[in-house]
Amino acid sequence: MSIEKRTKINNLLATQPNGVVLLSAWLVQKGYSFGLQERYRASRWLESIGAGAMVRTGDKVGYDGAIYALQKQANSTIHPAGRTALSLQGKTHYLELSANKIVMFGEAKERLPAWFQKHDWGKKIEYHPTSFLPSDLGLTDVELKNFSIKVSSPPRAIMECLYLAPQKQELLECYELMEGLNNMRPQSVQVLLEQCQSLKVKRLFMYMAEKAGHEWAKHLDLAKVDFGKGNRSLVKNGVYVGKYKITVPKELEEYGKSL
Repeated sequence: MSIEKRTKINNLLATQPNGVVLLSAWLVQKGYSFGLQERYRASRWLESIGAGAMVRTGDKVGYDGAIYALQKQANSTIHPAGRTALSLQGKTHYLELSANKIVMFGEAKERLPAWFQKHDWGKKIEYHPTSFLPSDLGLTDVELKNFSIKVSSPPRAIMECLYLAPQKQELLECYELMEGLNNMRPQSVQVLLEQCQSLKVKRLFMYMAEKAGHEWAKHLDLAKVDFGKGNRSLVKNGVYVGKYKITVPKELEEYGKSL
């Protein structure tokens, strides 16, 4: 390989953090042609992990390094969400269920690339494309070892948990998560509630926030939040909560009352 090509690959590797995926289309935009990328793979500078995605040869890359590439190189809205986002921010240390499953959300029309789906990240990947919240609202940067990625902030993350409940996440677990979120900013919660398109999420969120006795919930202007009309039955043979017109599991309604 010529000195020029070696300098070019060295410049690339010097400007990109260890532990991340390198997207072929992004590399082309940066002046690394498909032919040049092929030479880098042949020379063992890079190795493919699927169509359109590579890593440094010998580099250990986790799912977070793949999300870094989606966000930084492909301008993707896909991000760690729900329980996974809370775990990355130290909010689920007592919940072991988050350890082996990665929950991600993205815009309704955005698909997870095939290379991401097919690669073995050592964890189960659960991706949910939805637009029940604006894709750019309520995200925060989390610093990892060599780079940072955008994840759902705590108020957005708990709303994502509620979006999945009760089919993909138990309501009682959602409440246990909500109990630990006693430091959320009312202004951030207010904006998310006003922009949220799911009546179920908004009703459950406020029911749980008030049940947990969070001080920040008292500073919300609920007159600006559309909770819709009509009843919502989330479970069979549950308990009806008149204020928010929802039927919740009996064990959730009674949780904590005997203490």
